[in-house]
Amino acid sequence: MLCPWGKNFYIGQSKELLPNFEHREANGSVKELEAGLRTEKDEERSVRKLAKKPLLQHLQANVALVVFGVVIVTFSLFNPRFLTFDNFANIGRQAAMIITMACGMTMVIVAGNIDLSVASTLSLAGMLSGLVVEATGSTLFALAIALGLGIFAGMTNGLLVTRGRIPSFLVTLGMMGILRGMAMLVTGTKPVVIYNETFWRSFGDFDILGFFPISILWTIGIVILSHVLLTYASLGRYIYATGGNIEAAYFTGVNTKRTIVVTFVIMGLLAALSGVMFASRMHAARPGTGEGMELNVIAAVILGGTSLAGGKGTIIGSIIGALTIGTLNNGLIILGFNTHVQMLVRGLVIILAVLIAREK
Repeated sequence: MLCPWGKNFYIGQSKELLPNFEHREANGSVKELEAGLRTEKDEERSVRKLAKKPLLQHLQANVALVVFGVVIVTFSLFNPRFLTFDNFANIGRQAAMIITMACGMTMVIVAGNIDLSVASTLSLAGMLSGLVVEATGSTLFALAIALGLGIFAGMTNGLLVTRGRIPSFLVTLGMMGILRGMAMLVTGTKPVVIYNETFWRSFGDFDILGFFPISILWTIGIVILSHVLLTYASLGRYIYATGGNIEAAYFTGVNTKRTIVVTFVIMGLLAALSGVMFASRMHAARPGTGEGMELNVIAAVILGGTSLAGGKGTIIGSIIGALTIGTLNNGLIILGFNTHVQMLVRGLVIILAVLIAREK
């Protein structure tokens, strides 16, 4: 008689085959026990690795702050002039534009995009503000025109990315050329000299109480507003959700297209304000102003821990990254190194910082 256990299994043979079943069951139990022991050993090994590397984990979490501290200590040892208040104020003036644009760039990258047109927006906004203030004498009108340009450029970028479904890299690369060309066409590549003293003192060339640069005050206000917006406002949650998983964010009710457009508008607005600040500090606007600055802004944001893949990043981290790059440039200038060496060292520091901060 056949039995369900197999074609060749007969009732009369059951006693002979029972030991085989017992042997298989014993082997299965041993294998399960060995697998359990291997799992426990793997867990213990992982715990030991984590216990041995608390310093590395701390460095990975705070790489921008660590690099910033190392840069300050290094330059202070080589030149005592580095640790003076005047020098730190000078670093603040130089880094103000990068910090301002880094706030907007953080939002754009966290949302899963990138903007290469920020330096061109800065240049054209500075040119327009200089022309308007010299033609009308109105600082507010000049500021409004510059900010309007920034909003228009940012909205155009955002709509092309969301409605046109073109990658942000390509859209902003094209916009970078358009805006830079417009800046050169406005005056035929000639600079705009600004004589309006109110314009100077309002945005760049004025020290509050005789020692605190007004450009730093503007920057502090922008940093606070950007941090609150990205960390505590509903827009910030939408930005993180969009960059983390745009499809999941859409299905949970987030208007992802509007969120992306808003981040580009904020970026354009802050780039235009940076152009006004730069023109007021230099008493002139030039079509070539800020050329290549977009790379410094992006580097500051990435150095500060923002992921190019989107969904991760903070304003505070980007500010530390911007200060690190500004301090690095300043220290190299004090030590007498030229621009080529600055570019070389800055690139090495950024690569090293990203290697340390990468996730294992």
